[in-house]
Amino acid sequence: MPLTDTETQYSDAIRARIAQSEARVIKAIFPSITNHHNTLFGGEALAWMDETAFIAATRFCRKTLVTVSSDRIDFNKSIPAGTLAEIIANVIYVGNTSLKVEVNIFVEDMYQDHREHAIRGVFTFVALDEARKPTKVWSED
Repeated sequence: MPLTDTETQYSDAIRARIAQSEARVIKAIFPSITNHHNTLFGGEALAWMDETAFIAATRFCRKTLVTVSSDRIDFNKSIPAGTLAEIIANVIYVGNTSLKVEVNIFVEDMYQDHREHAIRGVFTFVALDEARKPTKVWSED
């Protein structure tokens, strides 16, 4: 099987750190966080995605980070009240002062073994030093 860019582009140390930094959060979808269609508010999903991406990014570099952008967010399936949402974040790119985290949300039935991919997005973070200036996200020194 051919290696992906992430597997060939980075050193063993960075690849190991990427694997260790995965973040997973599970949320129950209650009516208080749904819209008039009885599905999860999109803004709530975005907030969860940004937070979970931040956790993965922080676990990767253990530095002060800020979100600087989100790439296209694809809402492929609505997430109804009474289900579970699993948010999974993985570092997919490590630059000099920035990194990208892919976030996927899966919707899961509470009472049956059924799980579907619902939302995907990519978030970019920049590491900051004490003066709030960009700093390296990774150093193999």
